[in-house]
Amino acid sequence: MGLFEKKGDPIFWKEDSHAEAELQRLNELREHAPEEIARQMDQDIKLIAAGLSGEKNVAYELKNSHIPMYVLHDLYLVKDELSAQIDYLVLTKKCSIVIECKNLFGNIEINSRGDFIRTLPQGRGYKKECIYSPITQNQRHMELIRDLCLEAKGAVMGYFFDRWFPDFYKPIVVLANPKTVLNDRYAKKEVKAQVIRADHLIETIRELNRASKSASSSDKQMKETAEKFLEWNQPQPMSFVEKYEKLLAQQEKVCPLCGGKMVKRVAKKGAYAGEEFWGCENFPHCRHMEKII
Repeated sequence: MGLFEKKGDPIFWKEDSHAEAELQRLNELREHAPEEIARQMDQDIKLIAAGLSGEKNVAYELKNSHIPMYVLHDLYLVKDELSAQIDYLVLTKKCSIVIECKNLFGNIEINSRGDFIRTLPQGRGYKKECIYSPITQNQRHMELIRDLCLEAKGAVMGYFFDRWFPDFYKPIVVLANPKTVLNDRYAKKEVKAQVIRADHLIETIRELNRASKSASSSDKQMKETAEKFLEWNQPQPMSFVEKYEKLLAQQEKVCPLCGGKMVKRVAKKGAYAGEEFWGCENFPHCRHMEKII
């Protein structure tokens, strides 16, 4: 009996998120940040939290799809100098779907040129702004996946794989904010097919499976593909954390007791021997110390 024959629910084989770890670390750093840097951090914390919220909306739809498939969340793939952070890779029997999740505030219009224009409230009116096309972003993800697969399959099998790649791997941009209104009236047909709201995701996956001309994958083949992508997954750099750790390191720490400069010292004895800590420059007159985080 196959893996999905007992139960049709999807298998989340990778559900953890790099962003959650980065958000936790940012909140820890913020507790000790000066007011000016803390205000900057609040903006990035809000941005990461919004992205996580959108991804959770997509996860909810996938978990309640009752479709036999593997779901890999938050993959970071690298080849040569190129990298791709993929929100969701969904492996079904007939096709694999590369999902770019966007939890955007405001309403989105896609014009005939494929430009993404966001409308946001501003004062008593509204403002419009162009945003980077998530379709272009996802297309780059597709190209990197294609290159990784071609390299793994070799010259002969790679030739056949390259021919059916567009039919088996499908890119989708999911607008995860339930309040966002999507206006794609003037968008080209191929663009409309790639941009959907989260509540249309499951029907879109079913439609892609019905339309696919690829041969159905077995449970074993789906599992092997999922294993291969997990093997390719790499640790992600914490860009926001690195940014603020550098900023905070450049700040002069001030002793809250006497106003003196805090300097790094190394404990010479006791339970914390060998560890660095912040100590007041006015020691021994001032004995204030802080843990380095």
